[in-house]
Amino acid sequence: MQLSVATILRDSAARYPDRTAVVEDGVRIGYAALWRQVLGFAAVLRGRGVGPGDRVAVLLPNTADFPRAYYAVLAAGGTVVPVHALLVEEEVEYVLRHSGCVAVVSGGPLRTVADAAAARVGVEVLEVGTGDDPLPYAEPRQPEDTAAILYTSGTTGRPKGARLTHLNLVMNATVCAQDLLGLTGDDVVLGCLPLFHSYGQSCAMNTTLRAGATLVLTPRFTGPGALELMAEEGVTVFMGVPTMYHALTEAADAGARPLPTTLRAAVSGGAALPVALLERFETAFDTTVLEGYGLTETSPAATFNQHTTGRRPGTVGHPVWGVEVAIADAGEEKRIALLPDGEVGEVVVRGHNVFAGYLDDPVATAAAVVDGWFRTGDLGVRDADGFLGIVDRKKDLIIRGGFNVYPREVEEVLARHPAIAQVSVVGLPDEARGEEICAAVVLRPGAAATPEEIADWARERLGRHKYPRVVRLLTELPLGPSGKILKRELREACA
Repeated sequence: MQLSVATILRDSAARYPDRTAVVEDGVRIGYAALWRQVLGFAAVLRGRGVGPGDRVAVLLPNTADFPRAYYAVLAAGGTVVPVHALLVEEEVEYVLRHSGCVAVVSGGPLRTVADAAAARVGVEVLEVGTGDDPLPYAEPRQPEDTAAILYTSGTTGRPKGARLTHLNLVMNATVCAQDLLGLTGDDVVLGCLPLFHSYGQSCAMNTTLRAGATLVLTPRFTGPGALELMAEEGVTVFMGVPTMYHALTEAADAGARPLPTTLRAAVSGGAALPVALLERFETAFDTTVLEGYGLTETSPAATFNQHTTGRRPGTVGHPVWGVEVAIADAGEEKRIALLPDGEVGEVVVRGHNVFAGYLDDPVATAAAVVDGWFRTGDLGVRDADGFLGIVDRKKDLIIRGGFNVYPREVEEVLARHPAIAQVSVVGLPDEARGEEICAAVVLRPGAAATPEEIADWARERLGRHKYPRVVRLLTELPLGPSGKILKRELREACA
């Protein structure tokens, strides 16, 4: 059996050649035209030596060049490695080196970082373009072949490369398009989610193009700007993270722009959406919000409030088609012991959406996938009606604006500051972004540094979504009897 994520676009181009696939800054690109451009750039990649299985990084903003590059790499038979657009040079270098990329596709405002990182690794940077002789067809791939490698932070402080297969991504797009949203060619989806992120890439881009619908791209999200674009383009489906829902609701309350009248559904993921905010949004926009849950390692959709299985605000619904979700004992045992409904435990997932493992990290893979179940590290509870609620995070993950940030990675960087003796990073509740990153710092004897200076120092060494906006100077960190930092008490001290 052959299967490629590139067939998502290929088949829609064959079925709906004249439909609009992507809208960027008012420019409309049809399905057939986009597929020709993809095959043209795939030929360029082939000419540069990219073949089946080769890994190619993509560092691009939310423009039409992203799907052109993404599907071109796949059409050439390669594996696409989307790079987080907020990373700094050293972080991009790590991704390129660890993934073994043979080239980087970049352009626009991200080209400078791409050039610098690629030069340190010794690989070529390419801009999206088309040759005179496009490939006649997409390179066939097997369902179990790796289609994309998405980097996700781990508790060790170093990002891990999650290998998503062609089957993972094609099935996730198909389930989201057909079962979750019932997308048709008449739908218009606002693509404001970052396409380098699994949520934007799989749930927005792949899902929209799988259904033959229209994806409206916007490189930079603002509440008023999104309202204007939604009204202009007749957006019917909005996908976003809670911070975007907050911005849209605030803009609507302020009367910044006329509200769209075509919105039939909205999808929320990436972090917990407060029920009060959900209710405010639904009232303002006269629509229904479907909150869901997933991780990069689950391609990402795992559960959703769905029209077919019912909706319950404050929960993340039921598993998507073909996927099982259960609650297990949250201990470190090497076997999965499932718990009955009503008990709190670790959320575990199995099905077509579970990734193929972490790149070159069999130990982390074995710890994450046990007895066929993926251990999410999140604590949840399932009620008698099958609705899943996320209770807390087993690890100290911070979700800022829908992006995952692990404290250990931030702490490793701050520990190198010459004035810092001790540091611990926690997440503080934030109305606009869900959580804000806070660094609690103990200075070295005789050293001097202001919170602003420490934040500025960190900003130069961490991605814009990672550096702490809040820095608290403490005389000591709260410690338990074993010397372990008590993060709950630390949060209270920093609040």
